Amino acid sequence: MKYAFFPGCSLESTAWDFEKSTLSVCAALGLELHEIPDWICCGSTPAHAGNASLAVALPVFSLLKAQDMGMPVMAACASCYSRLRTANYKIIHDPEERLRAERITGRPYDGSVPVRHLLDVLANDLGTKQIRKHILNPLRGLKAACYYGCLLSRPPEIAAFDNPEHPTCMEELLEAAGAEPIDWPYKTECCGASLSITDADVVCRLGHKLLDMARRAGAECIAVACPLCQSNLDLRQADIKKSFGEVPEIPILYITQLLGLALGRSRDEVALAALAVNAMPCLAKYEILNAAVRGA
Repeated sequence: MKYAFFPGCSLESTAWDFEKSTLSVCAALGLELHEIPDWICCGSTPAHAGNASLAVALPVFSLLKAQDMGMPVMAACASCYSRLRTANYKIIHDPEERLRAERITGRPYDGSVPVRHLLDVLANDLGTKQIRKHILNPLRGLKAACYYGCLLSRPPEIAAFDNPEHPTCMEELLEAAGAEPIDWPYKTECCGASLSITDADVVCRLGHKLLDMARRAGAECIAVACPLCQSNLDLRQADIKKSFGEVPEIPILYITQLLGLALGRSRDEVALAALAVNAMPCLAKYEILNAAVRGA
């Protein structure tokens, strides 16, 4: 299976551990990722908040390059996935927006390049049955809360690969890796990441709500697939303690880091050291690191 890989700005900077673990997992599973040449920023929040036409044209620039490659696009970042899918939706359903995008990019585009999220590819293209065949180091006993956040399953007309209110693909993937996903009610609640700079109090309140509920539901770690969710919940735990008192730390791992370990990748190959909240004690408890010692 071959995909035109759109890493986006986050994976090329602050979320480099997500990119590294994603590439490692895909290599272990035989998925070929070919980075889109000269891709540009999808615009994320600033573009669609300030210029609706630019918010469509920016993703279209990269989608046109993927069209030349003749491959479906795969994105790991939830924001990039949402913006690329939204651009396709606008091009197909809004003729005027389509014409404006053509004027800006200099090329016609009909919205036909498929855009898939990493979770969609793993769960629906590859499938858990196939993934189980590659598991070398089961995450047996590890209790994880799967956190989807705002963009991975909503709005349903844009993100169409799982149930918008009760997605389950991450749970299915972790079960295939041997872990024990816990049932909890906040897996699609907002973490407040877009307010990280402008309203830290709201962010701390939302983060505390999520972390506290995950702990009370029995989770030993939280699995995410969004760079903003990961950094927000991982880096904010010290601030949350200051505001709400002693809150037990809980590691926030990318699902690709957990899957990578289950596939026998080393802790370096999945960049465990990049986490602010140390995941080693949680993983060592179940001897999960024993088969992943090359990065010790």
